[in-house]
Amino acid sequence: MIRTLLSGDMPRSVPLALILGVILVCLALAPFLFPGVRTVDTAARICIFIVLVASYDLLLGYGGIVSFAHTMFFGIGAYGVALASTHLGRGFDSIAIGAIAGAGVAALLALVIGLFSLRVRAIFFAMITLAVASAVAVLVSQLSGLTGGEDGLTFKTPRELGPAFKFGKEAFDGQLFGVKLNGKLLAYYFVFIGALVLFLGLLRVVNSPFGRVLQAIRENDFRAEAIGYKVVYYRVAATCLSAAAAALAGALYAVWLRYVGPDTSLSMEIMIDILLMVVIGGMGTMYGAVVGATLFVLAQNYLQNLMGAASELTSALPLLPDLLNADRWLLWLGVLFILSVYFFPTGIVGRLRNSG
Repeated sequence: MIRTLLSGDMPRSVPLALILGVILVCLALAPFLFPGVRTVDTAARICIFIVLVASYDLLLGYGGIVSFAHTMFFGIGAYGVALASTHLGRGFDSIAIGAIAGAGVAALLALVIGLFSLRVRAIFFAMITLAVASAVAVLVSQLSGLTGGEDGLTFKTPRELGPAFKFGKEAFDGQLFGVKLNGKLLAYYFVFIGALVLFLGLLRVVNSPFGRVLQAIRENDFRAEAIGYKVVYYRVAATCLSAAAAALAGALYAVWLRYVGPDTSLSMEIMIDILLMVVIGGMGTMYGAVVGATLFVLAQNYLQNLMGAASELTSALPLLPDLLNADRWLLWLGVLFILSVYFFPTGIVGRLRNSG
């Protein structure tokens, strides 16, 4: 059963299997294991970024395609849900229409970019995607009448996903293990289940014949072309699939935040974060997206607090409290990234699989 769900792609390492199991259990039971607004928000972001990073790894790790337009597709999905919910009402049908429309637009745009650009060298394709993504970000900021401009759009999700919605009053007195049974809990599981389904779908894609051909093209595109595979078609198809998956991740993000804006869904900082997560977790391994996204999001949310506590504990020592000052958390995040690349050149998952 598990092998079928994972499309035959087993962890192949006991430590990796344990790490993935712990992450899955923690995310599945996050509202009950770690009650609190911030911790549940962190868990939801991890779920969403796992899908986003996995969709990018389909391009970079499996297809060998470097793109800087991934946040553009992510943003298209987010804005699709926001616009549909704003103009069609606060129903699940609006979310579905917005998500499907966003994924369709993202795939179509990826198709256009791919057909015109994937025949050129990799670095030129990367530059073209960067230019298109920058242009779209500027366009979204300027079309304030439609997108809300720099202020973004705040919208209403279905009542069942809002904190005011209560359920289970008769059976559980409105609480389960001390956790309030409300719409926010349902919203978290909406995100968790959606992310799980998307991740398993991407895992199926990379372990299908299509995924194996994509890896063969990555290793030697001339040889793949020589034995009869249309390299450009496979790369364009991978770009479209990756864009659609990123857009659906953006749709989940919009549902969770109930807000979209250029900074939350189209920022170049998000693109850099995605690259870091892929490298930390391990390129060409879907499980790398799980490990990389989890570690990175946790570091983003809690490293500053940990450094603040460490600075206080070492206050009697010379120099160390200044180095561990909470304001320098980005510096130490960079140091951790450099160390991870140095000690895990194939990513954490690659290293664990090789050692296992």
